[in-house]
Amino acid sequence: MTQLPPPSSRRLGLVIDLDICVGCHACVIACKGWNTENQAGPLSDIDAYGAAPSGTFLNRVHSFEIQPETGAAQVVHFPKSCLHCQDAPCVTVCPTGASYKRVEDGIVVVDEDACIGCGLCAWACPYGERKMDALAGVMKKCTLCVDRIYNNNLPEEDRKPACVRTCPAGARHFGDLGDDDSAVSRLVAERGGYDLMPEQGTRPTNKYLPPRPRDSTAEIDVLAPFLDPVAETPKGFLGWLDRALEAL
Repeated sequence: MTQLPPPSSRRLGLVIDLDICVGCHACVIACKGWNTENQAGPLSDIDAYGAAPSGTFLNRVHSFEIQPETGAAQVVHFPKSCLHCQDAPCVTVCPTGASYKRVEDGIVVVDEDACIGCGLCAWACPYGERKMDALAGVMKKCTLCVDRIYNNNLPEEDRKPACVRTCPAGARHFGDLGDDDSAVSRLVAERGGYDLMPEQGTRPTNKYLPPRPRDSTAEIDVLAPFLDPVAETPKGFLGWLDRALEAL
């Protein structure tokens, strides 16, 4: 009987800082571009320049307005892609074994040659992060750019997911969340990072950092700087003009 290799303690994943994400969608475009144009397999588009375009995207940014218990309302931009769960239900339900979790780094991937496009993984995923590629007829998902992070032909600084490399605000972080001493694990511990929908019991690898409380504006008159006079007595040309007009 073949012995399976023991699972690695490495858990590669993302940490997303909701406090500084500006909702620019640069990560969405970078993900689409890399996966459409490079090694991971194209993400198809249908009628891309027509009246009803549609396509396959593996990363999205949702925006919400929230009202804290105190202070003004604020907008939170919420990026979401596959969370590479430790107990991934998409892997459990796959009838062909096309969906599987890599033992060496915990990344959940799809073997497109084995996928029959039945969609069971999409039904099982509580986060809605399985995408049917209508042209290819198979399910696709975020791979954490596995074809980038191990690519020795790329410069060291580029061996990270395209979304992380592109984020202009530095809101996305990539690393080993199985290592308590890694930069991403320390960031989660310091900022109170949390799982998305922990009640599902999937133990997602990706973590979110909560928005920081905003300063209250309840006692601030935002018009005050514009209402106060710059000077009690006009000076210079305006002072001369004011005196001349008074003399008329």
